Amino acid sequence: MSERTEGTERTERTAEAPTAVELTKTPPDTGKEPGTPGTASAPVPPVRRRRSPALMAGCVLVGLIVAVALVSLFWVPYAPDDTTGGRLMSPGLPHLLGTDKLGRDLLTQLMTGARIALEAGLGAIAIGTALGVCAGLAAGFATRWLDDTLSTLLDVLIAFPTLLLAMLMVAARSASLSSAVLAIGFAMTAVVARLTRILVKRVLAQDYITAARTSGTSWPRVITGHVLPNIWPTLVVNLAQQFGLAVMAEASLSFLGLGAPPPNASWGRMLHEAQATVFTAPTGVIAPGVLLVMLVVGVNLIADGLRDTLDPTRRRSR
Repeated sequence: MSERTEGTERTERTAEAPTAVELTKTPPDTGKEPGTPGTASAPVPPVRRRRSPALMAGCVLVGLIVAVALVSLFWVPYAPDDTTGGRLMSPGLPHLLGTDKLGRDLLTQLMTGARIALEAGLGAIAIGTALGVCAGLAAGFATRWLDDTLSTLLDVLIAFPTLLLAMLMVAARSASLSSAVLAIGFAMTAVVARLTRILVKRVLAQDYITAARTSGTSWPRVITGHVLPNIWPTLVVNLAQQFGLAVMAEASLSFLGLGAPPPNASWGRMLHEAQATVFTAPTGVIAPGVLLVMLVVGVNLIADGLRDTLDPTRRRSR
């Protein structure tokens, strides 16, 4: 009887003691710190994106040029063709930056040149984007032989010098700002088209495109809903770089006399006209050169900042 009682008590103690598995179990996460019942953990603050210094610096530089161009739409110190200021006057009153060899106010010409530079860059980007994206989409969705034909044609156009192609197109037409913008935009089309084709091919190889087509989504819906939203970040960065190249191309054409005709004061034409007086009146060369460098460098900084902002892998690596 005593042995049965001892065995029963031993069985009850064994059932009440925690097993090794129970001791190693982790208590459920209730959001409370151990030892402080009823106290909730502090909320995790949201991760703040790091601002790109290059993007901010580029916006400042380009913003100054844009502000000058907008002001020139409503006010300039003198008329662009006003030659009553005297030849090669030094900076001061009444001409803050002096005059050129024809007596025209340099500040007025610089403000007008800012507007022309932005018009040339934006116009060329619009033409190159419209034609290039359409050609790239066509090559990306085309059959193999048509894709090879378009790719070969794009490679030939890219191998041809952009400035030389623009010069030929402007020479075939009259020398004007519209001719220069059209020529630069057409020369830029091949670069945008090839990049678009590469990006479209990469997106079409993804599994979600196959799933969308399997579910019955039409190709126009695939393009607008999947392809374009996934290729636009890379395209925006490339178009920002192409904008700076378009501004430089317009200045080069104007320097050669194939850009906007007088009295339109392009920065390239100002540099050409001030060559003979670079030592006697250096402001005519320094001022448009500095503004041209500011605009191109600012746009390149914006492109670099957009690349850091839109590409998460680059942002994590820094």
